[in-house]
Amino acid sequence: MATITKTPSGTWKALIRKAGWPTTSKTFRTKRDAEDWSRRTEDEMVRGVFIQRAQAERLTLESALDRYLKEVSITKSAFTQRGETSKSKQLKLELGKYSLAAITPDLVAAYRDKRLEAGKQNNTVRLELALLGHLFTVAMREWGVGLAYNPVTNIRKPSPGKGRNRRLTSAEEAKLIKAVSKHSNPMLGWIVRAALATAMRSTEIVTLRRSQVDINRRVIHLTKTKNGSERTVPLTLAAKAVFDEALANPVRPIDCDLIFFGEPGEDKKTRKPYQFNKAFGIIKKEIGLADFHFHDIRHEAVSRLVEAGLSDQQVSAISGHTDMNMLKKYTHLRAEDLVGELDAAFSAK
Repeated sequence: MATITKTPSGTWKALIRKAGWPTTSKTFRTKRDAEDWSRRTEDEMVRGVFIQRAQAERLTLESALDRYLKEVSITKSAFTQRGETSKSKQLKLELGKYSLAAITPDLVAAYRDKRLEAGKQNNTVRLELALLGHLFTVAMREWGVGLAYNPVTNIRKPSPGKGRNRRLTSAEEAKLIKAVSKHSNPMLGWIVRAALATAMRSTEIVTLRRSQVDINRRVIHLTKTKNGSERTVPLTLAAKAVFDEALANPVRPIDCDLIFFGEPGEDKKTRKPYQFNKAFGIIKKEIGLADFHFHDIRHEAVSRLVEAGLSDQQVSAISGHTDMNMLKKYTHLRAEDLVGELDAAFSAK
């Protein structure tokens, strides 16, 4: 049986002690509310479906996200950590003050609709919802937060969208390479040329260390990638030429193993990767490529691998795509190449 008492402040406290269950209590404004809650709770205990909601009612989404970033995101790649930190800021702004227990499917759906109406890309909103959904999963399974369900599970997610398909024309490529090569820091030019020649992601390039590049064997061994899988990238002659220049950089500090290094950190010794995005953004606008993203270089490079006739397995081994479906957006590039083979096949009959 529940014990209901009036507190010195005038509220009513319900206390339930039942064999096999942890002691549970909650304070209410009225005695009737306390009695109603007690009956519902005891009934749930009898039926074996009671969930201790106290922590879920105290823990705000803002605090939960902070814990998630410290305990879960920290185990992921640097790229993913930055992305989840950015997404968490928007979730905190809109839903941060709600307790986990107060976040319902209709509240999450309203958040989704508001973000889409604000003009955010479908995939941006999908990834924000994915972070929110995984947070609830971790809270329920690992943190022992009492929740009856995950409010993100059954709401509609925005469609992935068509994705970008921005290619470089020959004239645009020539203009871009000329502009970045003239930049005061030669590393910018090497990074752009390396991306075109290897199809590596920007974070994979700027975090490269000299020990990962084997010029003689013409390969680069990547240990930290977006999907966590190590891979070895073969170097074309053009790619080898880029890294020959980069490795011979005369201004690299003798104790710095990074190939593309930035300014010293707070200790005046440790170097972080070269932050090139601002310089790249300025240059692309100056030469009329404002709509071109650095990641489009990877798309261009992968497209060229497909056009060169490499199989999907060979392309994925170089690019690091673990889901072969991700390569489907590049297969249309082969259609024109198949025309001749089709003509030959049918004319032979």
